Amino acid sequence: MTNKPTEKVLFFDTTLRDGEQSPGAALSVSEKLKIAHQLAKLGVDIIEAGFPISSPAQFEATRLCAEQIQGPVICAFARANEKDITAAGQAIQPAAKRRIHVFIATSPIHMEYKLRKKPEQVLKMAVEAVKMARQFTDDVEFSPEDACRSEMQFLYEILTAVIEAGATTLNIPDTVGYVLPCEYGQIITNIKQNVKGIEGVIISTHCHDDLGMATANTLAGVKSGARQVECTINGIGERAGNAALEEIVMAIHTRQDFFENLSTGIDTRQIYRTSQLVSQLTGFVIQPNKAIVGRNAFAHESGIHVDGILKKRETYEIMTPQMIGLESSRVVLGRHSGRHAFLDRCKQLGYDLAENEIENAYQKFLELADRKKEIFDEDIAAIINNEVRSVEKMFDLNYLLVACGTGTLPTASVRVRVRDQIRQAAAYGDGPVDAAYEAIRQAVGKAPKLISYSIRAITEGKDALGETTVRIENEQGRRFIGRGVSTDIIEASAKAYVDAINRMVAAETNGSAEQPKATI
Repeated sequence: MTNKPTEKVLFFDTTLRDGEQSPGAALSVSEKLKIAHQLAKLGVDIIEAGFPISSPAQFEATRLCAEQIQGPVICAFARANEKDITAAGQAIQPAAKRRIHVFIATSPIHMEYKLRKKPEQVLKMAVEAVKMARQFTDDVEFSPEDACRSEMQFLYEILTAVIEAGATTLNIPDTVGYVLPCEYGQIITNIKQNVKGIEGVIISTHCHDDLGMATANTLAGVKSGARQVECTINGIGERAGNAALEEIVMAIHTRQDFFENLSTGIDTRQIYRTSQLVSQLTGFVIQPNKAIVGRNAFAHESGIHVDGILKKRETYEIMTPQMIGLESSRVVLGRHSGRHAFLDRCKQLGYDLAENEIENAYQKFLELADRKKEIFDEDIAAIINNEVRSVEKMFDLNYLLVACGTGTLPTASVRVRVRDQIRQAAAYGDGPVDAAYEAIRQAVGKAPKLISYSIRAITEGKDALGETTVRIENEQGRRFIGRGVSTDIIEASAKAYVDAINRMVAAETNGSAEQPKATI
């Protein structure tokens, strides 16, 4: 580590402008304000609040951000023309700290086919735009759109001219996500070496993700001397999106050996909360394997990984979940997790399993894991309470087949083990559950009265576990509760009924009534 003074990397968040340009991501004025308030809590340095000239709603959202948001610089986006710049200047006028961001394309393909202008015309427009923006604020940013596909000599010329005109930040956009990290870093280096007056302004990055390089290109730019990064929450934006703020921040924080003497003003503990807010308001679901904020970013299932994490977190995690505002890592239990992870989760839930219970519980866990992608804490509780620590089973449901449908009489076939004997029965009923219960009554030779029946989902998703609770009454009027758990609600219902009968028989054999309260 050198003794150089720490330099701050400024974070320019464009979620509300470039991010909102994602197809389908239109935000209302109130939603933009909610995000802006959270961005201020996150600690971003500049909020690009919108493109005021584009619509009355964009103007109003930008104006309200300027009026209400304290802390960050409030920035408005504008093309290099008088109308855009005037609208931008008026929208940000209430802000204590304000910036206008003007842009014009500089690549040959953009100048010829989009602008239909010669390079000298573009240069003149850029200079005039910066001078005009300076009438509204001393903080003016200039972007040569499609800079990375521009002719470098012309790029140096126009950047030098806008510095002379009063630009204070020069943004270098990889507008179409075309270049690679080594190229982008070299472009920043070349600009520092060839643009007169560059030492007096801030160089900014603005990278798109068309080739999946946005974050890598941004970091290459920072390494080469850029001290502002333009990014969005969750990487949303045009086409494949922008560089993701959370990835850039955590790369700088995590790799201080590489980004030595660099700091950010971001409160990383607000990252997850901000990510979730943007996802909820835009309707864009965060992919599970998204870096930093994805559901699986701090989740582990593989037995080898889980075993390592339980012994020493750093074996498989390069940052802590607490750094981004999560409480802890998530050990996902599934078919690959292994015995160590399962038993550790049992202990966390307060279950101290006896030796004779461990193998039974683990085997039940494996059976369920073969049917479900993910095992939740509620699943484990259900396994232990309903499968491992249940009463002694006189009756065990081995097989269940139910047939039902529109215009079909519901029928059920069951096979029940009674001690060492197998009994089979078939019956019909008013519905699939009623048919299953009638078949069970015939197989076990018991006919308790069903008093109540309920079912609930105890986990989420299409493979959720359903828990059925039933109350039955024997001939003496004594009542018993049974529970059954399965991803199949008919199977859960049948298990609950058999469990209740087992409890009834156990109580009758012991000469004591089992009251409902005792079985909950």
